[in-house]
Amino acid sequence: MAIPNGYSNYANERIMNASPAQLTLMLYDGAIKFCNIAIVAIEKNDIMKAHNNIIKVEKIIAEFRSTLNYKYPVAQDFENIYKYMNDRLVEANVKKDKEILEEVLAHLRTMRKTWEEVMNLAKQPSRA
Repeated sequence: MAIPNGYSNYANERIMNASPAQLTLMLYDGAIKFCNIAIVAIEKNDIMKAHNNIIKVEKIIAEFRSTLNYKYPVAQDFENIYKYMNDRLVEANVKKDKEILEEVLAHLRTMRKTWEEVMNLAKQPSRA
């Protein structure tokens, strides 16, 4: 029993010590994970598992949307992307359509990769 509790403690510690940028990356990782789980659940005709995991992805997208800072014009572009993905997730959930989920998954992977590149650029010393 010590292992699950130890992992939980590690995970909580990792979250508590993460920067906002790292937390965003973790959210992308979670959305990708839950989307993959939903796809497999649809393939296995496990409707409830698919539904629950699609809802988890929707909640992560809602979190992204709630943290947009509209003082930057690019925020509206992200809002449009997140709204589109959320609409597609709702449709995928209603239809239990794995192709729609695969489309959303591709967008999530692209956005995660871009976010990781931004984080890496931010770590590099300024060239003045």
